[in-house]
Amino acid sequence: MINNSELEKGLVLSLQGEARAREILACQQQLASWNMVMPSVEPLVSDFGLNDFKHIGLIEYWIANEMDAGYCGKYLFVFDGQSCPLHLHKDKHETFFIVHGKVKMSYAGNIRTLKAGDVLPVPPGIKHGFTGVGPALLLEVSTPCVIDDNYFSDSRINIGGGKEKR
Repeated sequence: MINNSELEKGLVLSLQGEARAREILACQQQLASWNMVMPSVEPLVSDFGLNDFKHIGLIEYWIANEMDAGYCGKYLFVFDGQSCPLHLHKDKHETFFIVHGKVKMSYAGNIRTLKAGDVLPVPPGIKHGFTGVGPALLLEVSTPCVIDDNYFSDSRINIGGGKEKR
């Protein structure tokens, strides 16, 4: 079961209206070409508040965010050249599995290309982000997602715990 309060926080920050519908449709068309089906959940379409979804953004399909049980699962989709910006978590431990496509992953100051089948664990405190090399789908399995446990390197991003320091 999804922790609705955390998802609701994310959806408030999500793209809305025609822009949201257009990006979801483009994502669904790409996923259909891969014969992929996403869970029947409300997608979170984020541009991280920068109004540049084409370059900085992603679409998240939350599968579960089980606070009491201690786990979270999400599908993360990026278009070609689109980035999830560099950030870290103080508490969250994530493991990424590349389901389809390739990404350039920034991890602890290094860049590596991950392709379908690759796995990357990211412990708390490690800066990370990724960019689609072509469209890509990742599975994130992690400890629970708490929106305020996101600390972005880009000071323009006013999401998460780092915003109080600005």
